[in-house]
Amino acid sequence: MKALVQRVKNASIDFNDEIIASIGQGMLVLVGLTHSDTQKEVETIARKLVALRIFADDQKPINASVSQIDGEILLVSQFTLYANTRKGNRPSFVDAMDPDKAEALFISFCKAVEALYPKVKRGQFGADCQISLVNDGPTTIMLEISSEPQV
Repeated sequence: MKALVQRVKNASIDFNDEIIASIGQGMLVLVGLTHSDTQKEVETIARKLVALRIFADDQKPINASVSQIDGEILLVSQFTLYANTRKGNRPSFVDAMDPDKAEALFISFCKAVEALYPKVKRGQFGADCQISLVNDGPTTIMLEISSEPQV
């Protein structure tokens, strides 16, 4: 499982010329799922995400969590995080989880994050949408976990 976290001043998702979700200061999180992901990975990344200290406080520019700044989280499914570009010029997405399974696990992830922190919004799974954001910093962090043994 991968979660690409962007610290933002604001972000919104437009689908069919309508804004379906928007946040102020907080995190835009692009979420990619692979075949081996389970509820265990969902819970681990959810806890890590909510506790991630990437915001400024009185002492340091990267020291506070989203809850400490009373920020918001916008979650977006993003299968292209599992693009394989080792061969040729066209990405392969064979490492991305099947959409039917991924949708259920993405919803489970959203609920896990919401259980830890209530200020969460989400995009529409599988939608061809446009995302607008003002990246703050810029600060972009990749959270990644795998249930497969590390070699």
